[in-house]
Amino acid sequence: MTTTPPPFGRALCAMVTPFTEEGALDLDGAQRLAAHLVSHGCDGLVLSGTTGESPTTSDAEKSALVTAVREAVGAGVPVVAGVGTSDTRHTVELALAAEKAGADGVLVVSPYYSRPPQDALEAHFREIADASGLPVMLYDIPARTGTRIEPETMIRLAGHPRIVAVKDCSYDLLGTQKVLHRTELAYYAGCDEQILALYAVGATGYVSTVANVVPERLRAIIDLFEAGDTPVSARLQQRATGLIEAMMAAGLPGTVTAKALLNALGLPGGPVRAPLRPADRETADGLLAEYERFVAA
Repeated sequence: MTTTPPPFGRALCAMVTPFTEEGALDLDGAQRLAAHLVSHGCDGLVLSGTTGESPTTSDAEKSALVTAVREAVGAGVPVVAGVGTSDTRHTVELALAAEKAGADGVLVVSPYYSRPPQDALEAHFREIADASGLPVMLYDIPARTGTRIEPETMIRLAGHPRIVAVKDCSYDLLGTQKVLHRTELAYYAGCDEQILALYAVGATGYVSTVANVVPERLRAIIDLFEAGDTPVSARLQQRATGLIEAMMAAGLPGTVTAKALLNALGLPGGPVRAPLRPADRETADGLLAEYERFVAA
């Protein structure tokens, strides 16, 4: 269980990347959304992750986004840049660019598609951690990458001085607890339905897609638990189920559902980039209804 201060705060939003109606990067919208999220309970922001549509943004756009958000939120708010790709050399280049642009850390996903064995995976992460001075958050999401960062690999990687955190989407509570017990890695729940469950067994906090639209409510889950009000914290996590399911488990990517809600709420989001497609009107109306039920409770 981690005993060191959280490296990037506790309540982190996996922020969408706003685009204009023409599909260009909307830096003004990104700044406004970032400032809104921080003022409504987010300790830090994760940019260019899955929710940030990193596969369809250019290297230059990724750097510009970090610079713009850094300017909007100031030096005291952690900004973590997603730099993971299926190519180690490219990932190193992105990590160095993120450092130059003003990021406080990098999020590195397992190389996707190529499915490297664990020794190659470990070498990949070590090379990236060696390349820049930024702390690294490993991103374990085997459902998307096809490759699990096995607990024993995670434990070995924890010995690297710049590998400090994990975004956990493994759905392996036993494996997570094994790593928590044997390392000082800061674990962040990457699946919104697991925020309280992982926090209760020693996780540091969360990196949330749903926080794009309800940052204060999700923050309250861990704040209530910290205050010793576990039953109320649990009820709030349970009440979030409908919105979490609608946004994350109803057949559309979280990017699509988050942008549909942000647009409905008058916050910067804009369209998604192909191959993703926007939510249809019926889906958007259903998302808004779930949102309204949750915030009214």
